[in-house]
Amino acid sequence: MKLHADNAEGVNLIHAYTRTSVSVNGEAHTRSILVPPTGAVIEWPVRALEDLSEAHFEAVIEARPEVLILGTGPTLRFAHPGLLRRLMAVRIGVETMDTAAACRTFNILVAEGRQVMAALLISP
Repeated sequence: MKLHADNAEGVNLIHAYTRTSVSVNGEAHTRSILVPPTGAVIEWPVRALEDLSEAHFEAVIEARPEVLILGTGPTLRFAHPGLLRRLMAVRIGVETMDTAAACRTFNILVAEGRQVMAALLISP
């Protein structure tokens, strides 16, 4: 699906997504990524929800967003609550949804000027 959003100067916007890729600022990504509101997209070495560990959230904790949008692939699935405990301890909210919904939600929140980060699982 192709997304159309207002062009906000200097912010990351997700322009399109499929089951196997996400396009951020016109650049297609075929592996899982972390998308901050501004700056470089970060490759995220997670292939599947079952592979997640607390260590995978270190870059998120360093960035200190208000909220993390966790896109779990084509279907909504939930990470083990223990993996998210440290995020909540440092007051980072976590919203989990399928990757398509996560892409749309990220764009809305970033357009509102919110400090949001998306963690998007992309299936190979």
